[in-house]
Amino acid sequence: MAAAEQQSGAGTNSPKTSFTASDFRWAGSSDANTPRRLSRVLSLDDFEVEARRVLPRCIYGFVSGGVESNGTRDANRAAFDDWSFIPRVLVDTTRRGQAVDLFGHRWSAPFGIAPMGSTALGAFECERVLAGGAYEAGIPCLLSGASLMAMEKVIAANPDAWFQAYIPGDRTTVGPLIERVRRAGYRTLVVTVDVAVNGNRENNVRNGFSIPLRPTARLAWDGITHPRWLTHTLARTLWRNGMPRFENISGGERGPPLISPTAQRSFGRRDSLTWDDMAWIRDQWQGNFILKGILSPEDARKARDIGADGIIVSNHGGRQLDGSLASLRALPDIVAAVGGSTTVMLDSGIRRGTDVLKALALGASFVFLGRPFFFAASVGDEAGVRHAITLLAEEIDRDMALIGCTSPAELDPSFLVRNSGAR
Repeated sequence: MAAAEQQSGAGTNSPKTSFTASDFRWAGSSDANTPRRLSRVLSLDDFEVEARRVLPRCIYGFVSGGVESNGTRDANRAAFDDWSFIPRVLVDTTRRGQAVDLFGHRWSAPFGIAPMGSTALGAFECERVLAGGAYEAGIPCLLSGASLMAMEKVIAANPDAWFQAYIPGDRTTVGPLIERVRRAGYRTLVVTVDVAVNGNRENNVRNGFSIPLRPTARLAWDGITHPRWLTHTLARTLWRNGMPRFENISGGERGPPLISPTAQRSFGRRDSLTWDDMAWIRDQWQGNFILKGILSPEDARKARDIGADGIIVSNHGGRQLDGSLASLRALPDIVAAVGGSTTVMLDSGIRRGTDVLKALALGASFVFLGRPFFFAASVGDEAGVRHAITLLAEEIDRDMALIGCTSPAELDPSFLVRNSGAR
């Protein structure tokens, strides 16, 4: 039964159940429903180009950058070049489709929207925009614990949304947060485990971005020279919702404003967390339980052993530890380590339909993307998110036909060959 039938009134559009070949136009054909401002956006990378024009430098840099020398961020993209396809020809793919079953739910495509903090800085009510677009398209959307819109408002826009939490080392704080997530109606809890401390994001310092966000002459000039963002995002947000706050870091009261000196400290310390804490959370949470930020096969086995329903192979998009292993390069060993007993997903570095298919062929059951959807929302709001989802789904559909595949379930390593010199 579709989510719209399960929870009447939760959304205005019923979610799709599958993207199939008949949904898409051929590359280069026009679509009368695409707003003119998006007509030159032909790929997810194009959204970043457009967003750089729209967003103040500090916000664009906050999203686009990694840490230190951006080595891990760039390695995530380079990892997909390690592999080439071995297409199968003369395969009847006219009935191809992208639907994937995951945690008892049928999603229309094998990708979803990754959790991203402070997205409301890039588009008005960005969390709602992302969640609503994902619901309409029938793909999952993960709400970040560092978001600036209350989890209760987001799930009203998308009753199938997942919640991602940054867990402090204090169980007296964690318990009420988990209970709030349950009361709100979330059925999937994702705990990010690769943020023991915050990464060294030098690019933020260079671009004038910080948390707490400090009003400066440079920041003011950045806003004035980007008038669309100033009026469409910042002014609307302040007028309609007041100063943005971290709304989802506790089980009760609202978190501090983005400009508060206590904003960063309010998340609590995470460098004392252990596997015992994750096992305790597993006992408290009755829904789907996923650990995000796994790169080690040993850690994948530990996640399985404490009862995690799934793991997301991730290095946080290169935003935590520079020099860490690219997510795609970690994937095959992790898949082998858990042996099908735990659902393995992946994020970091995906920009193309071919990237999605390579990850699935190497054993991922599902993938997530973050930055491209943030940029899509900042450029085109709801229409931008819809356009981004459609572009990626179209690429996947076309690429499936070209490699001779009718379903994501058919993909395995036999569709790929490792390129000489690949790591």
